[in-house]
This record gives sequence, C-alpha cells and structure tokens, in this order.
Amino acid sequence: MDNGPLPFMIVDKIESRLFLFNADGTLVATTPVLLGLARGDDSPPGIGTRKLSAITPAERITPAGRFVVETGEDLAGRDILWIDYDAAIALHRASDRSSNSSRKNRASLLSNQVVAARRISLGCINVSTAFYDGFIQPTFRRQKGVAYILPETRSLNAQFNIPEIKAAERTAAGI
Repeated sequence: MDNGPLPFMIVDKIESRLFLFNADGTLVATTPVLLGLARGDDSPPGIGTRKLSAITPAERITPAGRFVVETGEDLAGRDILWIDYDAAIALHRASDRSSNSSRKNRASLLSNQVVAARRISLGCINVSTAFYDGFIQPTFRRQKGVAYILPETRSLNAQFNIPEIKAAERTAAGI
C-alpha cells in the first residue's frame, strides 16, 4: 500500500463492502455500503458540475481508483468525507439526503444481503449513521486518509498500474 502515515479504506464494489484500516494496516472495522446505481469505474466527464436531476441512471457510477480523502461539508452543512471533490463523490451517512429513496429505505438497504440492492446512489458511498459516527468521523476528523476503490469492470492490475507477472516469471519465483 502507498498510504504512508495515513489511515485508509478499501471499498470492494463487487461485494459492496468497506474495510477501514489504521495507518499501520490493522483492520479497524468493516461494513456494507450503498454504491452508485450504474456499474463502471470512471466518473463521467463534468459530472461534479451537473444538477443531480440531470444525472442519468447510467451515469451514477462510483469511480474506482486511489483517492486522498478529507472531511468537509455538503451543501446542507452536514459533515461528509470527500473522496473526489471535482466529481462530487463523497462518503456519507445513508440517512443523509437522498434523491431516489426515503432515508429509512436507504438505511435499511445496508442490511440487504442482495448486493445488487445496495446499488442505488448517485455515485457516493453511503454507510450507516452508526458506522460513520463511530469509525469514519473519529478516523478522519483531524487528518486526511486514502481510499482505494476497487474496480468492477477492469482488472486490479490495469486500475492500479500493477505490472502483470507472466506464468514463466511466477514459476521461476516459486509463486
């Protein structure tokens, strides 16, 4: 990992799950998450400057990649964790404002065992209020961190620029 002295999280979009770690790599907590409705790994160009009502279902993507995260506020003054400010992607409580489902429904979807049912957001990552207040807020309140959001439409190697190890190299290395 390249998180340096910062805490980090890994978001597995395929399993719709977040893993939170201390800077030293110790797992702190894990939780189910709500993600963008559409499958994909890249935010559409200019998405962060558009009105929410103008974002089509196919554009509601949680982007993959490595992001330096920091706390901030949304337009209503609620605290959030900015993941990609320019694309307007954040991590926030599932009970916060929702454009396509009630707060109660959105929060209850976190416990749904069907991963596809947790694909409902405009692209932001949503967690329970208890997880946000108990883990996200204390972890990132006074420091930045790193979010690794795993891809779902391309390989980890391609997403994170990891060189492929050829079969002959693996055999020679005893892997």
